[in-house]
Amino acid sequence: MCVPPDFPDLLDRVDVEVVPFGRSVRTVVHGDKGTRPLTPADAPRVAADIVAAQFDVIAPAAEDCDAVLATGLMPAGVRTITEVNGIPYVCVAFTPGVFPSPHEAPLPRPGKPFPPGETDNRVLWDIDAERVQALYGPPLNAHRAALGLPPVDNVRDHVHTDRPWLAADPLLAPWRGFGEVVQTGAWILPDERPLPADLLAFLDAGAPPVYVGFSSVRAPEDAARVAIAAMRKLGRRVVVSRGWAGLAAVDDGDDCFVVGEVNLQALFVRVAVVVHHGGAGTTTTAARAGAAQVVVPQYADQPYWARRVADLGIGVAHQGSTPTEESLATAVDAALTPRVRSAATAVAGRIRADGAAYAARLLVEQVSTVARV
Repeated sequence: MCVPPDFPDLLDRVDVEVVPFGRSVRTVVHGDKGTRPLTPADAPRVAADIVAAQFDVIAPAAEDCDAVLATGLMPAGVRTITEVNGIPYVCVAFTPGVFPSPHEAPLPRPGKPFPPGETDNRVLWDIDAERVQALYGPPLNAHRAALGLPPVDNVRDHVHTDRPWLAADPLLAPWRGFGEVVQTGAWILPDERPLPADLLAFLDAGAPPVYVGFSSVRAPEDAARVAIAAMRKLGRRVVVSRGWAGLAAVDDGDDCFVVGEVNLQALFVRVAVVVHHGGAGTTTTAARAGAAQVVVPQYADQPYWARRVADLGIGVAHQGSTPTEESLATAVDAALTPRVRSAATAVAGRIRADGAAYAARLLVEQVSTVARV
């Protein structure tokens, strides 16, 4: 797997070889050692760097492969790499908003808000294609020219192909868009790691707590203090996930426990509510655990997942990205109702668990078909 250098531990758990690719996502999002996080003004340079890294790193890694699955911010050069090597290529997304749909607006591009008042999703998707072309077209076509290949005039659709894959659960994120999209179900890595003994002791010491975490995203300002105060208003204990934002306890109260990287599959079945940012993985993990959710979306696909949680009745979509003590307490209180908890339990039993296995079978079939031809 060619991945940013933030995730070797995850792949070590399943004995998969790692080829570090590109910049640290953590540094890009949060900055590091005096460097600032990237801003929208950096987008053209970042796009060019991404394409260059794909040809420098992924191209040699793919030479002896039977197929390539591409995902991420915009795998603009990966299809060209497979074209040169004559091997099958599949583009995969983990949220429906990546592929054009009349029912969903495209995800926002850095520093490029859509025209105010424009509500026709078809128009917005056309604008999106133009913006992707402006960012990725020049560096991609420069590499293609060096390889003797013709230019691409619609990078987004070229990268997606006419039959991309959607690795999201059909109940949580049904596909309702244009074209032929193969929905495999979410790709879930079973996690058998035990929870730490001190965390288990905390869980066993009282009623199920509320989990609060923002994973890798920039958390709202003062998020830990607000969350802890809000849960104390409700008389609830809280598990705070440190995450990349470095959330921490505000005092030494015994009603709060801070965790680092732990098995969320095991933890979420022990909590009353999961308060999170609305990432595809966290939303799916909480839904599979049958936990009620409060989604506080920050950017990208997170507003979509917040809407889906609310639409399914399995939780609450917080209004706005920066909660107050009052707004978060109100949202969590609403998520604790019997109606929401019953819906969360019902949905948990309907989440597909075989998405990764199904995708693997499809890929083997595709490789076999190409080999026969």
